[in-house]
Amino acid sequence: MKKNIVLIFTLLLVLSVFCSVSAEDTLIPITFSLDWTPNTNHTGVYAAKELGYYEEAGLDVQIVQPAENGALLMCAAGQAQFAVDAQDTMAPSLDLDEPLGVTAVAAILQHNTSGIISRKGDGITSAKGLEGKVYATWDIPTELEMIRYCMEQEGADFSTVKLIPNNITDEPAALTAHQADAVWIFYGWSGINAEVSGFDFDYWDFRSLSEDLDYYTPVIIANNDFLENHADTAKAFLSATAKGYEYCIEHPEEAAEMLIAGDTTGSLDDARELVYASQAYLADQYKADAESWGVFDESRWNAFYGWLYNNELTAHDLTGLGFTNEYLID
Repeated sequence: MKKNIVLIFTLLLVLSVFCSVSAEDTLIPITFSLDWTPNTNHTGVYAAKELGYYEEAGLDVQIVQPAENGALLMCAAGQAQFAVDAQDTMAPSLDLDEPLGVTAVAAILQHNTSGIISRKGDGITSAKGLEGKVYATWDIPTELEMIRYCMEQEGADFSTVKLIPNNITDEPAALTAHQADAVWIFYGWSGINAEVSGFDFDYWDFRSLSEDLDYYTPVIIANNDFLENHADTAKAFLSATAKGYEYCIEHPEEAAEMLIAGDTTGSLDDARELVYASQAYLADQYKADAESWGVFDESRWNAFYGWLYNNELTAHDLTGLGFTNEYLID
């Protein structure tokens, strides 16, 4: 009897191990490339992984840093099925005679939360205030045209702006040291960092000056061949990801801890206060006024690409291109 019990127990243990291994083997591998080091734009993906949403969807998701040539090219080449990018930086890849094979499949944030930060009291409370000031630029045509456009909307002269290269990693420190007078930032991280550090600043955003500039940044993009050949897997990934971002909306503090714990780069080790404050801010931005997380407003997407074309920043009219809500819908 004892031998039989031992035998039965052993068989059950072997069967349990076999089933566990088999279950792991059936998980579909997915590579997700970040656009930068981990930050609160990415928290929903980390939360979905930590909470088991991807595994429940039959997926084994690996979060990786972008390749040297960038997340978009990595995704287009099929080295990652999904990646983080933005509507503005996608445009050059779509504005080719043979566009790169990527499509935006989900909006991480519903609105453009970027704008210009400056030292408080320097008079740069709007685009006009940039006249005669030093602006740190990435020297990207779209960036400079947006600055020019916003200034012209207020009757200001862009040619008076003094441009210097933007190699700034800490905006409050650079502004305090008068390295520049104004810098383009994404408020959810750099603006919150300025608040947390106690830096007194003025700020204006692009969205408030023109609806055409309320574009989608950042977004999740996907490889087109993958979408065509594995539509159900793409939908499963986005469904689990949406659950992750919904969790962030409802539980920002817990989600912040998941991001910090999941960061393998060590870049967030000494930034807990910033991560918590940024997560609280973005909890209201992930879905904002949309019915559900991730969906694109077609008219708003097209308004920005129409603006690019009308301002001769693209050779082709990209309206209607580069995005879809199809994989967010069950």
